[in-house]
Order: sequence, then structure tokens, then C-alpha cells
Amino acid sequence: MLVRQLTADEAPLLAQRFYGGGDPGPITATMAHVPELLDLGLPFIGQALAASAVSFRTKEIIILRTSAILQCRYCIDSHTPVALDSGLTHAEVRALRTEPGTSIESAFANETDQALIAWVDAVAGGRGAIPEPVNHLVAQHFAPHEIVELTLTTTVTMLLNRYATSLQLPVGASTLARLAKEGF
Repeated sequence: MLVRQLTADEAPLLAQRFYGGGDPGPITATMAHVPELLDLGLPFIGQALAASAVSFRTKEIIILRTSAILQCRYCIDSHTPVALDSGLTHAEVRALRTEPGTSIESAFANETDQALIAWVDAVAGGRGAIPEPVNHLVAQHFAPHEIVELTLTTTVTMLLNRYATSLQLPVGASTLARLAKEGF
């Protein structure tokens, strides 16, 4: 790790509230070095990724696919169990993770899921404006408020992906054990 995780005893006073439940995880424990940003950033990130007008399953498709596109090992590994818990199948998770021998088309027959994944691919993997065919496709399957949430979920995930990758955040032992149990 590039930046050491602060323990509850080491965390500045402004960061203490984020340690109330015990170990806050690597993202919070490293952000605690700058408590002013933690205090503003973590609630925003939490709200952007929390339950909303789009389903838990949809958010996990976005998070896992974005993480695979940006090659964030921490986020891919951390969200694989969460994606399974959201109702995604092993085949869907493997396709989102871009594992060899998998394809989005074979794992996701639903047109709405395919539109969602095309949107995530364009937002997380593209540069410049989103291609008009992708805009049209997502608009056929999602309402404007949902498109805003899909986009915020994707871009907040991109922020977290770069943060976790840049600081080389470690995946927890319990998550690694669950991945092994699930065959990942």
C-alpha cells in the first residue's frame, strides 16, 4: 500500500465518527489522512452508491463492469460477492469481470441489461461524448432520473477505482475467502 490505513486511535478527531462501527475499511482508513475530504466525500460517495430509484442489482452491474473496465482489482474482488448477493448469477458476474471465455451477450439476454452495460462501457471506457446510438439505446430503457443515477454510479465508481488502484488498497481476508468459496 502506498498510504498506510489509519487505525481508530490514529485517526484525527474529524474522522473518528467513521470508525464507530469498528474497522471502516481501506477507503475510509486512508481517506482519514485528510479528514476534511473524508467528511465531505464519504457521504456523497455513500449516497451515490446507496439504494435509490435503480435496483441494487443494477448498481452492482454498473460497479462490477466499471471496475473491470478500469482494471481495479480491489473493486472487482470487493464487489464480486456483493454482485452475487444482489442476484447476479456466476455467469453474469464472470462476463462483467471480462473473464476469458465469457461474453456479455451470452450472459445477459435482457435488452435492458444490455443497454445498461453499453452505457457503462461508453461512460467508463470511452472518451469524449457518448456515441449517439448508445444515448438512444439507454433512453429507450431508462427514464431521465434513472440515467442520471446510472451515470453518477458509474462515475463515482470510476473515482473509487482510481483511488483504490493508485493507493494499492488491499482486499480483506474475508472477501478473499468468499471469492475462493465461490470459485473466483
